Amino acid sequence: MSDDTPETGAFDAVRGHAPPQRSRWHEAGSSSQAHRGPGAGTEPAGAIYAALDLGTNNCRLLVARPSGHSFHVIDAFSRIIRLGEGISSTGRISEAAIDRAVGALSICRDKMRHRGVTRARLVATEACRAAENGADFRARIASEVGLELEIIDRETEAALAATGCTPLVDPEADGVILFDIGGGSSEIVRLAQSAPSRHGPPHPEIRAWASLPFGVVTLAERHGGVAVTRESYERMVQEVAAHVSRFNPGADPLHLPRAHLLGTSGTVTTIAGVHLDLRRYDRRRVDGCWMSERDVTGVIERLLSMSYDERVANPCIGAERADLVLAGCAILEAIRRAFPCKRLRVADRGLREGILVQMMREDGIWAGAGTQ
Repeated sequence: MSDDTPETGAFDAVRGHAPPQRSRWHEAGSSSQAHRGPGAGTEPAGAIYAALDLGTNNCRLLVARPSGHSFHVIDAFSRIIRLGEGISSTGRISEAAIDRAVGALSICRDKMRHRGVTRARLVATEACRAAENGADFRARIASEVGLELEIIDRETEAALAATGCTPLVDPEADGVILFDIGGGSSEIVRLAQSAPSRHGPPHPEIRAWASLPFGVVTLAERHGGVAVTRESYERMVQEVAAHVSRFNPGADPLHLPRAHLLGTSGTVTTIAGVHLDLRRYDRRRVDGCWMSERDVTGVIERLLSMSYDERVANPCIGAERADLVLAGCAILEAIRRAFPCKRLRVADRGLREGILVQMMREDGIWAGAGTQ
């Protein structure tokens, strides 16, 4: 599902279905800054925002402008760069991965420049947190690309993903287990129903959260991702399940029959694309779609029965995900066993959308955004 072409659209509740130091957006060698901090006041009508998420596996960018009580995406970029490749064994971001990151981030910089971005937040996650040369990598990106990355902690990552996905919570559900399967870590969040919001997207009601030390890259490197047997797959599930079982979803009980799962990651969007038999990945059909327990199990069984070459040939998987998708399925399966909800909603949105919402709220884009 890697896609270097722009995707545009609105951020809404349904698509086709019912204070750390902030990174600065500047050109290399320029002293000017477009970042504005909390309380900066209402932005001018021409304000353009950008959110960049440099993960263990992907480099992703969204550029958007405020629109009504939400925002409209005007440009986007996504590329699998595998920044965290080999970190689990070497402890360092490799030179090859740095080169891939420099290439992808240079494209993001040029897109932000072309779109006239006035405020941006550029975050990096698990690979930069875990690598012993993470600070050196960040300095090199600032020097060579002219972008200053903010390495966020896991709690911030979970909160931003929840902010981006809250519009997809079923208003009739008693509760939601949100999960974000990343490349180097995975976050689980217990969400309650949000109070109605008159101004802007709803605020997430986070009751509990946890971060698992597993992602698709690290798990596939440890267990193998090319030739995956049912036995090796089950070993992955059991390893993750041991950590999921420690997650306390909060003091108030979760009524599973009336709760649902909400997944944001390449794993769940891939599963949805396979389920829908898409000839080409289509975000408009995937984002917000519902899958039953039986649907999810059926897709996982299909993937387990495929050879590596068959996974490569699937248009919703491809060569860049074929060795990672079953590791992602194992993480999902561990979560499903711990929280056997009847329904899963798929989100092709998350951290970047959460960043955009947070910046616009801070700037007072939605009048009265500080109140519910």
